[in-house]
Amino acid sequence: MKNYQILVITFAGIVAALGAFCFVEFHPEVVNYVSLSLKETSQNLAAVFFQESVTIAQLDQKYKNAPTSQNKINILIVPGHEPNFGGAEFGNVKERDMTVDLGDYLSGFLKKDDHYTVAVTRDKQNWNPVFADYFSKNWDAITAFVANQKTQMQILMDVGLVKTISSVYHATAKPDVALRLYGINKWANENNVDIEIHIHFNDYSRSHANLPGEYTGLTIYVPEHQYSNSTTTRAIATSVLNRLSRYNAVSDMPQENAGVVDDQDLIAVGSNNNADAASMLIEYGYIYEPQFQDPIIRDMTLKDLAYQTYLGLEDFFGVQSQSAVVYDTLMLPYKWQKNFSKNSSKTATTDVFALQSALIIDGEYPIDSQSKNDCPRSGVFGGCTVSALNVFQNKYDIKGESGFVGTKTRTTLNSMFGS
Repeated sequence: MKNYQILVITFAGIVAALGAFCFVEFHPEVVNYVSLSLKETSQNLAAVFFQESVTIAQLDQKYKNAPTSQNKINILIVPGHEPNFGGAEFGNVKERDMTVDLGDYLSGFLKKDDHYTVAVTRDKQNWNPVFADYFSKNWDAITAFVANQKTQMQILMDVGLVKTISSVYHATAKPDVALRLYGINKWANENNVDIEIHIHFNDYSRSHANLPGEYTGLTIYVPEHQYSNSTTTRAIATSVLNRLSRYNAVSDMPQENAGVVDDQDLIAVGSNNNADAASMLIEYGYIYEPQFQDPIIRDMTLKDLAYQTYLGLEDFFGVQSQSAVVYDTLMLPYKWQKNFSKNSSKTATTDVFALQSALIIDGEYPIDSQSKNDCPRSGVFGGCTVSALNVFQNKYDIKGESGFVGTKTRTTLNSMFGS
């Protein structure tokens, strides 16, 4: 980490203040000289403090060399929140558990690839022993690290070399939780982590917490553009978003609907310029969305989200993953073995989830007048699926099976997307 001393600039500030107090009437040239020195010192600090910490070219070269070297792309996966504590909840669905499940799937995909080494910060019960030990032994050092980063940032803001940018409101973490997040970034800086991925699921305040909220869809938060790790993070996040958004809605909340959103305040992405790695926080959707409610479909969704995140990283490095040559979803190929309809499918099913995946690839789901926010890939055979299925059947001249998957529709689906 670019851990620079601030004594010079602080001393210059004191001298300037004393100079202004003692000499302003008799020696204005001294005051001007000290003020110019303070400005120049501040500019030098800013130039070093915000020096690009990780570049696209560096990561690209490291990726190319990885299979034949010990120096692989080092990825840290951070499932959001604490073991057994915190995060959004909706009914029996807990964000803190979903983040671990998705993180484990993502870790599995990355570990099979000889370009990557992977660490995960926690499971559902405990912190990874490496991080538990680090927090215990380095608590004071983490506290000092945070204070140093905040002080340097405040100096640069005070002299106008850093602009404060308004961000989406985020709940404030408890002090010990915030310090552990800073500690994770400090550990990542010290252990040459290249890419840091924080996994979360969103929520939205509402009067009736037992009912779904107003917004849906995913968002990727990246460091604000003044930060050292911003440019490279944004490039990676854009590749990941392009994969995720094929099957999943982008957030329709006004401040999030760009998909990739700059943030100056999130510790995870490097608030106070505290992170060297390309660091992103992915909100993979709102916890009350239908694809997260049924346990079977939720698990399929989490695994597919992890897979598409992995493919997005591969896209960033300009590589066509061999496992994604045919399909970029784990739901296909699939074999539909029985007829089904809206009436025969009262609950979420894998048949419907695979059908929606196929209709997305073929261009019918959702129909033109609707969006993925209106029609998530949920495994629920509702009006969105009926409408898209009718378009599919008309396109392939399938007669007599409007609104349901019959023998002729299954035959077509299996010939196009079957295993």
